[in-house]
Amino acid sequence: MVHAARDTSVVVVGGGFAGVGCAKALAKAHVPVTLIDQHNYHTFQPMLYQVATAQLASSDVARSLRGIFRKDQTVAVKMAEVTDVDPATRTVHCSDGSSFSGDYLVLAMGSRANYFDTPGAVDHTIALYALDDAQRLRTRILEVFEDADRNPQLLDKGALNFVVIGAGATGVETAGALADLINEVMVLRYRDLDVGRAEIHLIDPGQVVLGPFSDKAHEYASNVLERGGVKLRLGLTAKAIQADRVVLSDGSEILTRTVVWAGGLQAASLAGHAGLPQGRGGRLDVAADLTVEGHPGVYAVGDVANIAGPDGRPFPQLGSVALQAGQWAAKNILADLDGHSPEPFKYHDKGIMAMIGRNAAVAEMGEHRHELHGGIAFAAWLGVHAYLLTGVRQRIDAFVSWGWDYFSKSRSSGILDRPDTAQIDWGEDDDDEGAPEEASAR
Repeated sequence: MVHAARDTSVVVVGGGFAGVGCAKALAKAHVPVTLIDQHNYHTFQPMLYQVATAQLASSDVARSLRGIFRKDQTVAVKMAEVTDVDPATRTVHCSDGSSFSGDYLVLAMGSRANYFDTPGAVDHTIALYALDDAQRLRTRILEVFEDADRNPQLLDKGALNFVVIGAGATGVETAGALADLINEVMVLRYRDLDVGRAEIHLIDPGQVVLGPFSDKAHEYASNVLERGGVKLRLGLTAKAIQADRVVLSDGSEILTRTVVWAGGLQAASLAGHAGLPQGRGGRLDVAADLTVEGHPGVYAVGDVANIAGPDGRPFPQLGSVALQAGQWAAKNILADLDGHSPEPFKYHDKGIMAMIGRNAAVAEMGEHRHELHGGIAFAAWLGVHAYLLTGVRQRIDAFVSWGWDYFSKSRSSGILDRPDTAQIDWGEDDDDEGAPEEASAR
């Protein structure tokens, strides 16, 4: 349907699930859209941990935004860093001095790690919320193996100790993938290294892994992780993170140079420069129709928004929620152009799922949460995530990589191609007060 108000323009900030979903829906109606993102690509965040553990290449989870909209003549993609927002005029200002205004403004800039003021977390952990994070984590993993292979004494300094903080889906999937990488790949590649000394620690203040899932899923996931050698440190928090260790709330310490932060999300920093009310996690509070109260024509969707569900609690920060919210915001913009009233957001719950390891996953499908465990859930996970990838080539490449990894137990992208991004200065003696510290992981 071509809308009469063709001169109407929409500015969308963010090229994630919500922003792309919104822009795509508006493009179908031939509404002019300016899509702004600090990168020129869209990232499929749910599979970043597979890039980090060398299961997939970066190009398998990232796709050019201009490529996504190559057939949509009404969508203009701009690579720029938005620094502040004027909701009254629906204008955004960028670091290079440029600015963009529209009749409607959709804020979809996503989220960032929430470190909950944990000392040292910003400097000494890697969070898996951007492609660069995944690439740096992959480099760090390969780096510690190479360093320990050259100097086995580094094993006593925790070279092959890996700590994952947060036992939600991201943390569990990362820990499980690390276990597969070590047990099935590294043990064959590093024949002169005592790979059996590698340890994976999964830290969480809760008493179960995969909290939002069922009790059966908790038990199944815990068993799979422990069989893979993952040490579950539940009921504990990271009290402090130093260059060479993690200090836990019970006073114990884990020597390590690889710490993955999967401990929570907060809104992107731009949310604090938007002049709009913020709620839990710094996210922008929105009305039922996804608009910001008091600012007609301004929408907030995806991880940057507090979108209340039927029970009054905010929807979780999931890709499916973000995608549907972005599409719904476009629907309400089109309704407004046609003189109709906007409708409250209705989320179609397709369920939740998590990959735990090779041939092991959990899935709770649909609103009634039909449970799948094991191989069938593993296959469902592969199918759903391949479908959600934004391009045919990405789907084919992902399936080829998954198949190669499954049957050969190899990782074709396990190469140290960014050696300068995660180098470690092990020092003479980490116990010496003046010992050099590792370069910041951030």
